[in-house]
Amino acid sequence: METIYIFGHKKPDTDSVCSSISLSYLKNQLGLNTVPKVLGHVNKESKFALDYFGIEEPEFLNDVKVQVKNMNYKESIMISEMSSINDAFKVMQKEGVTGVPVVDENQKFKGVATLKDIAKILINGDKNDLNTNLKNICSSLDGEIVLKFDDEIKGKILVGSYQSSTFSNDINLTSNDILIVGDRYKVLDYAINCKVKLLVLVGNYDLQSDLLEKAKKNKINIIKTKFDTYHTVNNILQANYIKTITENKSSISVLDTLYRGQFLELIEKYGHTNYAVVDKFNKCLGAISINDANQYDKLKVMLVDHNGFSQSVEGIEEAIIEEVVDHHNLLNIGTPQPINFRSMPVGCTCTIIYHLFLENNIKIPKNIAGIMLSAILSDTLLLKSSTTTDLDRKVVEELALIAEVNPFEYGHDMVKAGFSIKGRKVEELLEEDIKTFRIKEKMVGISQIFTMDYEDIAADIDNFIDKVDDLASSKFDFVIVLITDIEKNGSYVFYDRKSEYLVKDIFNNEEFIEGFYIQDLLSRKKDVVPYVMEVLEK
Repeated sequence: METIYIFGHKKPDTDSVCSSISLSYLKNQLGLNTVPKVLGHVNKESKFALDYFGIEEPEFLNDVKVQVKNMNYKESIMISEMSSINDAFKVMQKEGVTGVPVVDENQKFKGVATLKDIAKILINGDKNDLNTNLKNICSSLDGEIVLKFDDEIKGKILVGSYQSSTFSNDINLTSNDILIVGDRYKVLDYAINCKVKLLVLVGNYDLQSDLLEKAKKNKINIIKTKFDTYHTVNNILQANYIKTITENKSSISVLDTLYRGQFLELIEKYGHTNYAVVDKFNKCLGAISINDANQYDKLKVMLVDHNGFSQSVEGIEEAIIEEVVDHHNLLNIGTPQPINFRSMPVGCTCTIIYHLFLENNIKIPKNIAGIMLSAILSDTLLLKSSTTTDLDRKVVEELALIAEVNPFEYGHDMVKAGFSIKGRKVEELLEEDIKTFRIKEKMVGISQIFTMDYEDIAADIDNFIDKVDDLASSKFDFVIVLITDIEKNGSYVFYDRKSEYLVKDIFNNEEFIEGFYIQDLLSRKKDVVPYVMEVLEK
């Protein structure tokens, strides 16, 4: 069964993390195979909730881009470097490929043998050298072992085609020679006396008993084949180890984690037809060709707590979005086919997921109820945010009963654990929970920092504003920062200095200055984003 990844937005908050886990649990109960993921560092508040209810933190998901491992490459197509050229050719014929990866005894990649390489060796290569074993020779010659004293056969190939006297007088045989010969008693006797490495008897010739006994005594390897001399000479070269072709050849392999786009660039650069697929340990997994680049499986995903490309995982355009569960305004996620899209104007995604449990008649376990409760309390600022609905309040009551906690005592402890900013860098605070929006060709960043320690920022306000300016100049056209004081139920508003005129327009206040406090401004989504969009779209 295919795995479906479920995740929230970049810079994950408690709703994003807990929604991923809760929806994954629900979907798995309904028979799917889903895995919750996160797209960034899990903050202290989320970690508090997960630890409190004994739930493991989801693993990080870097991207959902198509990789070589998602392509329809030919798995397990490879050949041992100790196999013959003939064996490699048979594999290519059987699999319909023009190249095959060559591996050692540990399946480590050693090179790629191609039809072009084989043709070049058989046509233009050295016709005299043989480096292989008896098994490969028998296979290439469709032969039979008569005597065997060595596994490995390495030497010069000679043909006993001269007259007997000429051969013995002019040819100086050694123990490194491989002689192809037929019914020629004197030549055979001379070869056996010279203790050649191997005798290849053509035409299924049976050696006379006296020569056979002498061959045994001299430990001569002997093979007989049904082929005549001509076909034996041609075929025996195909018995060479395939490594004799690849060991001095530069071959390119591709990691199974290589992105499809990178693979296409590699093809364009080198122009090869076939490549070996390897893992990070250089273990060969199979072979991939140019045509395989157009046959691939996209990763399947479900999105929670967001529905915009800019807020989602890298490569989301290359994935198949199966479902979206969200409580934000609709952005620019588009799909080529209809999907399940569940959106409700509530304070938290987990409020929606709670109703999905009810609709599917799935019981919510205590620990899942606990993290769903945590998400709602976090996103609604303990039910004080302007985004809070009666539905959120009712769900909090129900989940608190299942989780067996006092929601407000637990919620206060969670917020206190998560929102302390003491000792943290300004840059880290600004980017921890920042949402990105593209409005009228402008890239807008709206960051929100929840805290009970505003005085720490106020003590060095000029430095804080400088960092906001730096953030804007590096990534955005316009930045607004809300420092939300949870106990006071309001927010201090900051912005990059060059955008002061926009902020005054957004809040309809000509006296607006950095750090202006607005009571009951708690929701970025409801109290800020709509007004930013209205001003920038004018």
